[in-house]
Parts: sequence; C-alpha cells; structure tokens
Amino acid sequence: QVQLVESGGGLVQFGGSLRLSCAASGSISSISGMGWFRQAPGEQRELVATITSTGETLYRNSVKGRFTISRDSAKNILYLEMNTLKPEDTAIYYCNAYDDTGADHWGQGTQATVSS
Repeated sequence: QVQLVESGGGLVQFGGSLRLSCAASGSISSISGMGWFRQAPGEQRELVATITSTGETLYRNSVKGRFTISRDSAKNILYLEMNTLKPEDTAIYYCNAYDDTGADHWGQGTQATVSS
C-alpha cells in the first residue's frame, strides 16, 4: 500500500503563488508515476499534471507555463509549484500515485482558493 499526504494549500490572491507538497510512504518502490488532480465544487476531478519515474511530465493546457510538477525521489515528496494563480484554479487538489500493478492511490486532498 501507498499512503499519500498533501499539504500547502491555502488562500491566495489572483496572481499569487502556492506550493503543494505530497509526502509518500509505504510501498514506495512500487510507484510507477505520480500526479496532481483537482476537483472544483460541482465539477469532476481533472488531471492537472503528472510525472513519470523517468521524469517525463504532462500538464493540462490551462496550467502550462504556470504550474510545475517535480519529484524529490530521495525524500519521497511530490511538489506542485503554482504561479500566476487564477480564480478558476480554486479546487481541492489531490495527490495521486499509480503503482506497478496499475492501482491508483490517493491522498485526502488540500484546498487551494484563489480570490479575485
């Protein structure tokens, strides 16, 4: 099993920045890739960014150039640096890890709110 704990959310003004962290524990060696998803009120959960074990990244179009996903494998921490934040970025952000069996693991989520 993989346990994921997010932190770093909060309230920020339009144009501000937040840095989310996700600490992974448990069966770390089984993790193939990790990512961030978000879910706004009344909306479905959506992919924000992913990073593979080899460092390849993928972003949804609306966050390209503003968000950066990174992974500290030594500390087993996943980051999401979010800059130039907009009100539409307001959501609960979830950390995700998928393992070598294809199973998904999720954190409890952290709220990020951007005021206009």
